[in-house]
Amino acid sequence: MRLIAMKTAWLALLVLVAGCATQPGSAGSDVPAEPAPLLLISIDGMRNDYLQRGLTPHLQAMINDGVHAQWMNPSYPSLTFPNHYTIVTGLRPDHHGIINNTMLDAELGDFSLGNREAVGDGRWWSGEPIWVGAEKAGLPTATMFWPGSEAAIQGVRPRYWFQYDKQVTPRQRVQQTLDWLAMPATTRPRLITLYLDDVDTQGHAHGPDSAQVDAAITDVDDAIGQLTRTLQQRGQLDQVNIIVVSDHGMAATAIDRTIAIEDLVPPTDATAISTGQVIGLTPLPGHEQATARQLLAPHPHLRCWRAHDLPARWHAGTHPRVPPFVCQADEGWLVYHREMIEQKRAAGWRGGGSHGYDPDLASMRAIFIAHGPAFRHDATLPPFDNVDVYPLLARLIGITPASNDGNPRTLLPALRDGGNTDSIQH
Repeated sequence: MRLIAMKTAWLALLVLVAGCATQPGSAGSDVPAEPAPLLLISIDGMRNDYLQRGLTPHLQAMINDGVHAQWMNPSYPSLTFPNHYTIVTGLRPDHHGIINNTMLDAELGDFSLGNREAVGDGRWWSGEPIWVGAEKAGLPTATMFWPGSEAAIQGVRPRYWFQYDKQVTPRQRVQQTLDWLAMPATTRPRLITLYLDDVDTQGHAHGPDSAQVDAAITDVDDAIGQLTRTLQQRGQLDQVNIIVVSDHGMAATAIDRTIAIEDLVPPTDATAISTGQVIGLTPLPGHEQATARQLLAPHPHLRCWRAHDLPARWHAGTHPRVPPFVCQADEGWLVYHREMIEQKRAAGWRGGGSHGYDPDLASMRAIFIAHGPAFRHDATLPPFDNVDVYPLLARLIGITPASNDGNPRTLLPALRDGGNTDSIQH
């Protein structure tokens, strides 16, 4: 209880600090009141068929009274940072520049999830995320964690934001969201993002079919129940548009389904920029032909391409951060340096879960659920690509969308008005 109280106080202090760090010219009481704030929730690693396990009564209630898709297709590669940023920009990773969780840029250097300096550097993040568009339009925004929200992109941050802290529990994250929604209509954020990562964490550690994943699904659904119950008690549940998505699914992995990079190409010929499921390799000077000869030969359980020859359906391979050669592992297979494989084996690792595989695989499918005054009741949509979410977000908060790869017509059937422009509130 003391720990919870300490974290609650910490969150309150950060909100106060974040509230003081507003964008020039964007703060103020002249922002018009809007009746339907938009809450975008991500459940990281929530595979689409997890909804069929009978563990998500609160999400199911939203589905019954709202809209859901048969599934949502992630963009390539089916990794966390690329797909979260695609959802809020409508751009494929090849266009917004977050082409992997691990990258190398000729000018900026190295990028990885744990590199706080890189994650907070706006130069990595191209395109215009929805919170930047909203703030530029004078609408206040808040992010309870979301990849990209720690950086000043185009010099703009959300009105309220936090540096990611995995120790903040799902219920604490939900409580902060509820606190924002309790603000007066004239100052309340018009857009809020909420990021929940426990399902992904347990999926990696124990695999998608584990008891630990089931427990995480239950815990996250309980946090969603905390959100909807409180909104119902306040009379707000039918006054907030809520969209719940995931970035990708999860596939089972095993120690006997690992490949050593050194068996593909020796380190004297090429350097691995990324490992795991999507392996990016850069030849050393003078070793381009040797690297190509080895990587482009047939390999069991993975395939390699020159970047510009990646399958067209992946819409990938043109961004300068994409390494010259990309290898894609088959479902459930992992590619690491031999030393890491041996370390995992010595530590007793026998398997877990991962993503980053072909987005067309059923195991990579993501979820899409929508509930609120803008949405139809008990409606099911056909599958669609996650680039189509961003035009819907822009429509719901009443801003002109930035240039994007999405189709604004795809999700019109989800809307109660069927896409009638006269119903959009500006």
